[in-house]
Formats: sequence, structure tokens, C-alpha cells
Amino acid sequence: MATSAVKVYGWAISPFVSRALLALEEAGVDYELVPMSRQAGDHHRPEHLARNPFGKVPVLEDGDLTLFESRAIARHVLRKHKPELLGTGSLEQAAMVDVWLEVEAHQLSPLAIAIVVECIFTPFLGRERNQAVVDENVEKLKKVLEVYEARLSKSKYLAGDFLSLADLSHFTIMHGFMATEYAALVEALPHVSAWWEGLAARPAAKKVAEFMPVGTAGASKKHE
Repeated sequence: MATSAVKVYGWAISPFVSRALLALEEAGVDYELVPMSRQAGDHHRPEHLARNPFGKVPVLEDGDLTLFESRAIARHVLRKHKPELLGTGSLEQAAMVDVWLEVEAHQLSPLAIAIVVECIFTPFLGRERNQAVVDENVEKLKKVLEVYEARLSKSKYLAGDFLSLADLSHFTIMHGFMATEYAALVEALPHVSAWWEGLAARPAAKKVAEFMPVGTAGASKKHE
């Protein structure tokens, strides 16, 4: 069997690695996931630093092109294979995709990641949960999700009435967040809840979710 020309380096439990995998799955691209061990420090080895000088995952190799940063990887994959998910129908659609990708990156994800780290991964980081950090980020996230509720009451998806990377980019960190006891924040908002359920039901999302077991049993695989 021929080796895929597209390779992704990293550990799939990472929401960043899985963001890249989700784009590849949505675009129907054959790829090879090259497993790495965070615990063994594979991301700090010279061969990986040659791919990404910041020592992070994921890294995507597409023929002679090497990319890092999960959102940039996702944009490249979709630009090449499924550009309609970038809102290519018009400048206005593309602009709204960009706006909500920025909202995801700067408004929602930092808060959700902080909650997921404290609620799910702290035992495997060798420390106790910091509930003050959780409480602070939950309060901030409530306000952000109210903005999402208002937006999604006006359009089916974030950038408009079409699915885009702006929606898909949320999936992997939200998958972790919905496994915490704070999932009720989403469930209490009817439009956000319906939007999330639609994302989670997509075949590509279901496949990527298999790489991301969450909860006590799944989180233990973080360092494999």
C-alpha cells in the first residue's frame, strides 16, 4: 500500500491536531497520522523542530509543503480540496468566515481550553484542579456563548446559512468541553445547542471524536 502524500504529525487527543484531522476528513483527503508521544518529548526532538521550530503539534506535510498551526493547516486543506467551506461564494461570505474563525480563536477557545485542562487533564499533569480558574473562565464563557446564541438565532451557522470552517474549527475543543460538568452552559441555549448537535453529528466529526476519548479513561491516553 502506497504511503499517503499527506502526513499529520502529533497526538490525536490534542484538539489542535484533531482540528487538522477534521479538515482532512471533511475534505475527503487520504492522510497518514504519524503518532508522536508528548510524554517522551517527541515534539522537542531535532527532527520535529525542523518541521516546527516552536516544538508544537500538529505539523502537516503535503508533498513538499510543510505547515504548522492548526487553523492555517485547516485553511490550506480546504482551500485546496473544499474551498466552499471557506465561504468562497462571495467576498462577504469569506469575510464572515474569517470573523468567526477569529472569534473562535480569541474569544471562545482560550476559555474552553482552560476549563477542559482543569476539569479533565489535571490528574495527568500531576496537580489538583484549580477551581478558581474554572469559575473565572466559566463566567466569561457564559457571556461569550450569549453572543453565539444571538448570532445563531439569526443564521443557521456562524458565517451565515452555510457550514464553514468557522463552525468546524470549534468542534474539537467543544468536544472536550461538553464532557465536563459545564456542558449545561451550551445545553441551556437552544440555538447554540442545536448548532453543536449538528456539528457533532457530522460523519467527519464522529470519526475524529474516536481519536479523542474524553473523561477519566480517555484523558489517560493524552500522553501515549
